Amino acid sequence: MLRQRAFLMSEIRDFFESRQVLEVETPVLSSAANTDLNIDVFQTQAIKAKGQNAYLRTSPEFFHKRLLSSGSGDIFEIAKVFRLGESTHLHNPEFTLLEWYRLDFKMQQLMTEVIDLVQYLRAGFGLETMTVNTYSYQQIFLDKLSFDPFNCSDNDLNELARKAGYYGDALGRTAALDFMFAIQLEPLLIKDQGYLIHDFPVEQAALSQVHPKHSNRCLRFEFLWGGVELANGYQELTDADEQRKRFEQDNQNRLAMGKSELPIDVHLIGALTDGLPDCSGVAVGVDRLLMCLLGKDQISQVLAFDAGKS
Repeated sequence: MLRQRAFLMSEIRDFFESRQVLEVETPVLSSAANTDLNIDVFQTQAIKAKGQNAYLRTSPEFFHKRLLSSGSGDIFEIAKVFRLGESTHLHNPEFTLLEWYRLDFKMQQLMTEVIDLVQYLRAGFGLETMTVNTYSYQQIFLDKLSFDPFNCSDNDLNELARKAGYYGDALGRTAALDFMFAIQLEPLLIKDQGYLIHDFPVEQAALSQVHPKHSNRCLRFEFLWGGVELANGYQELTDADEQRKRFEQDNQNRLAMGKSELPIDVHLIGALTDGLPDCSGVAVGVDRLLMCLLGKDQISQVLAFDAGKS
């Protein structure tokens, strides 16, 4: 397994070297945090004397965008990242993320490059070319679950979630859709086929641009290998004011949910203010990718030491 993992890392680097994408290293520890309501972060002692806490990164994204704003050009990183409390057959609190950014790429171009990478790696591991199915977020719900996520009330979504096995307080719109996606839709996907899903609801935009033709959607995509989510990508938001508003809204939502407010990355806001070039970026779970390439079903099977042994 160690040799297979080393081979995967070598193949990833060869792929990006052939496309003149520069490998970078960025800090694991930061004085700012990811404010996303659905992600919990590890905290530790402050980096700066007057700081209160520091945080283990959940992604290298903020640092990458600061490099892009400084003129780095196209970049990638094979990064160790951390997310508190995420331990399942597909999650480990410490995991490896491949993240890359391409200047002047539209979302569709980056979606194509994700598939190019997957096919390249499959060939390296002796697998046949993968069949890839492309759907809009709206279309895959209509085709697989027979309802339109953009024309379904919050009450109706909660009713659908309860019929699918959800128990508990009423879910917000995003949480209800995520539940239906994970519990009802993903098990319907063919195991060894790929699924590119694009144009997510605008409430799930995170750091992506709003769709230019549909204000209720955003320029975000995911790639799944069968029912396993591998990649999450954006046509990146470059508006500093809008990004600050989203971070502030995240913190308001965190407080409403009884979670602590987290420090916004003012360095990222400064970089966006200075000017982030038009670009698209994507993150791929390397451990899950290796699982899929080797036909494994537990993330612990492709880690030298999972959280239970670390």
